[in-house]
Amino acid sequence: MQAKDVLEKVKSYIDEYLADKPYELCDLQFVKEGGNWFLRVFADKEGGITIDDLEGISRTLEARLDLEDIIEQAYILEVSSPGIDRPLKTKGDYEKYAGRMVDVKLYQAQNGTKEFQGKLLGFFDEKIVIEGEEFEKLEFELTDVAICRLAVIF
Repeated sequence: MQAKDVLEKVKSYIDEYLADKPYELCDLQFVKEGGNWFLRVFADKEGGITIDDLEGISRTLEARLDLEDIIEQAYILEVSSPGIDRPLKTKGDYEKYAGRMVDVKLYQAQNGTKEFQGKLLGFFDEKIVIEGEEFEKLEFELTDVAICRLAVIF
């Protein structure tokens, strides 16, 4: 089974499990690094997710994956929080975190740089809109953005 198919099937299992729970699936990855395959599940909940929460998700998913046996290759299951610098991936993420500081990295430089930090104003017409100290307002096509993360400011 190809990685894309694995992700679709695993996502359906996770969505089914999380349907009546306070958790949200933030990201899901099935990648080969070095000689190993990794199935990574990133989950969160309002107020922050705990180790016990992650353990419950991990045990439930592990049991379901063992029962269904859809992943042909050996893999390592990792279930964790997205972290304080969580990547924003969906329209819902951009709406939820509007008003927060973000770090945006682009594939191609704009105005001589690939990295910008600013307050996320929102997501409009498939564009991320931020406002910074050195610029009034910038818009980035989603296809131009390598990654957009919540900024960690100390």
